Amino acid sequence: MKLSCEKASLLSAISVTSRATASKSTIPSLEGILIEAYEELLLSGYNLRTGIRSKVEAEITETGSIVLNSRLFSEIVRSFPDDVITITSNEKYIVTLECGMSKFEIIGSSAEDYPELPSIDGRDFFTTKQSTLKSMISQTIFAISDNESRPIHTGSLFELEDKTLTIVSVDGYRLALRKEEIESSEMENGSFVVPGSALLEIEKIMSDTDKLVKITLGTKHISFVVDDTELISRRLEGEFLNYRQAIPQNSKYIIEVNKRDIISSVERVSLIISDKLKSPVRCLFDNGVLYLSTVTTLGKANDECMVDGDGEKLEIGFNNKYLLDALKAAPSDSLKLMLTTGISPCIIVPSDDTDKFIYMVLPVRLKAGEF
Repeated sequence: MKLSCEKASLLSAISVTSRATASKSTIPSLEGILIEAYEELLLSGYNLRTGIRSKVEAEITETGSIVLNSRLFSEIVRSFPDDVITITSNEKYIVTLECGMSKFEIIGSSAEDYPELPSIDGRDFFTTKQSTLKSMISQTIFAISDNESRPIHTGSLFELEDKTLTIVSVDGYRLALRKEEIESSEMENGSFVVPGSALLEIEKIMSDTDKLVKITLGTKHISFVVDDTELISRRLEGEFLNYRQAIPQNSKYIIEVNKRDIISSVERVSLIISDKLKSPVRCLFDNGVLYLSTVTTLGKANDECMVDGDGEKLEIGFNNKYLLDALKAAPSDSLKLMLTTGISPCIIVPSDDTDKFIYMVLPVRLKAGEF
């Protein structure tokens, strides 16, 4: 194998594909990056759950394939000057990397030992803007569960219906839902669950542009194609929460708030809360004002936030992090908080009554005492 390519292009592909390499594996080749130089130059990383394949512009003189240690390959290429890199390998798996006056000879391994990435039938797919999907993932991923006893909830539900994509994440304490129109679809309405680990990677790969991302649904896997990079992940199997039934349809109190104002108030009273000193944020919804307070061994904090509406002195407590995550993720400057009782979920929706997002945060039971 012999090829030449620009350092910037190669380093970009290494950075992306190395995210899917295994840190430790009983299959040593999975700790490396697969280099395939045939009709085009392809780099692949795979950990048996998620695979990332990236195309690199290159001049291929001799075809071939080999596996190189991900960390070493990355560090060598990163150390090279900004110039053309030449990569050569022989039948003994010795790989020569040259750039300018620099030269390395390292030992690779056979590509035959590298497990083949899953192939996906390309008939069922849809497309949407990268910026759209990126924002949808970032605004729901925080609510994915890390509880492995319910594996299905360690991912997000993707639901496609009449060219509208809905993404839902739940973790038992909160729910995050985002909905947007897609660009095109060549698949029937349906749903599937994508692991959170794969969503973290595809969110990093995508950019805030109008370029399209292609999502292809396979029998057991899902593929995301972003520019010259493809991410392939297993789909999670199981019964996802019926989110429509979980979200209360009616609320006794509807309170309108300015997103920045309420975030600032919650953050201020949270200053005396820490991982070691946990305490709920106590909220009292009065006529036109929200009173917030919290108490820990460090002291007591109080704040007020002007609102539109009357909660008739409804008192409710929240985990400060869960409430802030939902408020910060909401893509609107004006929000409605929908409440019923001190032990019922708080529903956060846009003030303009669109259905592009819904966040639900379960309350924390408060101990009796003065506000």
